[in-house]
Amino acid sequence: MSSMAWQLIAENRILEAFERGEFDHLPGTGKPLDLSDYFATPAADRMAFSLLKSAGALPPELELLKEAESLDQALLTCRDERTRARMQQQIQARRTAFLMAQERRARHARADGSLEPPLVV
Repeated sequence: MSSMAWQLIAENRILEAFERGEFDHLPGTGKPLDLSDYFATPAADRMAFSLLKSAGALPPELELLKEAESLDQALLTCRDERTRARMQQQIQARRTAFLMAQERRARHARADGSLEPPLVV
């Protein structure tokens, strides 16, 4: 099937859904789209991050920060000194890994001539 045929099929299905009212009560109806996060993401990473977001997953760098934050919260209630020391080491390791990943991203961006900054959280 040609791409034109697929385009017509897609357009027809969208029109049918529109006529059935399937687009009437979508979240954010009538509000402008906030695309600031999209354009703040380096062009080379946009598709991958979009797929991760659609799947409800985080980029590996942000997963490290999320883990560090969870450990920070657990540390607040931990009373055992050995466990606290181990948790602090784990927090530092995750934050260090995050910073190293950010530096790799920045080097890669500079190497490919991109002027876009690395992902900053």
